[in-house]
Amino acid sequence: MSVELTPALILRAYGCGLFPMAEGKAEPDVFWVDPEKRGIIPLDRFHVPRRLARTVRAGHFEITVDREFARVMRGCARRTGRRPESWINGAIFKAYCALHRQGHAHSVEAWRDGRLAGGLYGVVLGAAFFGESMFSAERDASKVALVHLVARLRAGGFSLLDTQFVTPHLTRFGAVEMPRARYLARLANALQREASFYPAGFSDEAVSDAGGDSVQASTPMS
Repeated sequence: MSVELTPALILRAYGCGLFPMAEGKAEPDVFWVDPEKRGIIPLDRFHVPRRLARTVRAGHFEITVDREFARVMRGCARRTGRRPESWINGAIFKAYCALHRQGHAHSVEAWRDGRLAGGLYGVVLGAAFFGESMFSAERDASKVALVHLVARLRAGGFSLLDTQFVTPHLTRFGAVEMPRARYLARLANALQREASFYPAGFSDEAVSDAGGDSVQASTPMS
């Protein structure tokens, strides 16, 4: 018998190092993933490629937070030529939208000329941000959203940015893989901390003006 995917269940699972996925967008059930190797982006070693820094500084995209969470999820679930299938099914969509309403899940949106050009979303627990997925309808939109996300997490006192897996796309930003046991130790530490997704004085406009320089960290996080 399948278990209902509720916000409370998802948060308990994240606290144990698990996350849900579906075999396909049309599949009704989910399964739990516990990778032997876990991907993270160290917030103290986030790298903004030079060309992307110029794009951020140019201000091509307007950045917002939590304005269109459901639309970002739909964008991430959309089938494309590069991604013929999605692991975001109806149960996952419903549960994460509920997490968002409860304040546990957040989205970062990139807009161009009033159109949603890309974005990303994830879950917050303690000082950990669990990145779930990102999408781009226009070149670099999700990458710019990621630059703004990292700046926000650093300003808010987060200590862990979980990417689940490492892809060639994410390695450009400094993503690394680590064994499950090491990841769980970092997760336990992050869960004991407090962080804010809305840090006082934070400005996405300032991040754009700096072209991401503000998140090219030089001081390791404790």
